[in-house]
Amino acid sequence: MIIKISERLKEILTDCLRSEDKVDQDKEHFWVFHLDCRNRIKLLELVSLGTLNSSLVHPQEVFTRAVGERSAQIIIIAHNHPSGEANPSDDDISLTKRLVKAGEILGIELLDHIVVSSNSFISFKEKSLI
Repeated sequence: MIIKISERLKEILTDCLRSEDKVDQDKEHFWVFHLDCRNRIKLLELVSLGTLNSSLVHPQEVFTRAVGERSAQIIIIAHNHPSGEANPSDDDISLTKRLVKAGEILGIELLDHIVVSSNSFISFKEKSLI
């Protein structure tokens, strides 16, 4: 499937959350979409399973598989906010900036960061945060 809009990513993530163990649905999940050179999803990887309001994520976890899978130098990151509010926190913005810089060093472009909640979602790219 070709990635064209963040709405489609939201649908994929919502489906992933529904299929997760009920015990983990109230925790933050942090995913990496690995894309090919045509922006098609090659792989969806769960990188971190956090707590109710945080997820421990390090650039090493985000980019290790992208390098190994040769993800055409393109990834999209995403996570959920179990609280129901999709607005990014200061930590979300800081992490995204850090991952953009790490990606630049590796030659892997971070196209977007999607945050989903039970009733909304945001795209960092659409909000000009990337």
